[in-house]
Amino acid sequence: MSVDQAVFDGVLLEAAKEVFETMIFMDIENASEPEQTIDELTLLGSITFTGTLEGCLSIFCGLPAAKAIATNMLGIDATDDISEEDICDAIGEVANMVMGSIKSRVQHGIEKLAVSIPSVVTGRQLESNLCDGENKITVTVNIEDEYTAQFSLLYRESEK
Repeated sequence: MSVDQAVFDGVLLEAAKEVFETMIFMDIENASEPEQTIDELTLLGSITFTGTLEGCLSIFCGLPAAKAIATNMLGIDATDDISEEDICDAIGEVANMVMGSIKSRVQHGIEKLAVSIPSVVTGRQLESNLCDGENKITVTVNIEDEYTAQFSLLYRESEK
C-alpha cells in the first residue's frame, strides 16, 4: 500500500490543536516564524507506531513550555511546585493523545496501526529520526503566544 504524504498534511496540526484545546486548555497556532529554535534545556516526548506504516510522533519544547503544559493539564497553579517526573509524564501524555487523535483521523486510509507507550528524554539539540525512506512533517507552533513547540511526524511504509 502506497501512502501519500497528503494523507497527513494538515492532520498533525489539527490533532495537536484538538488535544491542546480540549485536554490542556491552551491555544496553539502555527508559528509565524516556523524556523524558530529552542535553545534552552528541552524535552522530547515521542511515541512510535507500527503496522501498515511505521514511524514516530514527537513533541519538542523547552522546559518552561513543558511546565506550562503540565500545570494546565494537571489543573494546578503555575506558581505551585511541580516535579520533573510530572512534567515528563505530561509531555509523554501529550504525545500519546496527539498520536491517538492522528490515528482516529487516518484509520479509514490505513489498515492497521499499533501504537507504543510514550517516552520522554531531556537534553539539548534533541531530534527524532528514522532512516532511509522516511517522510517527515514538522509543525512549529506558538502556545498561548508565549511558548514555542514543535510537532514532528516521521513515517514510512512498513517493510513487513
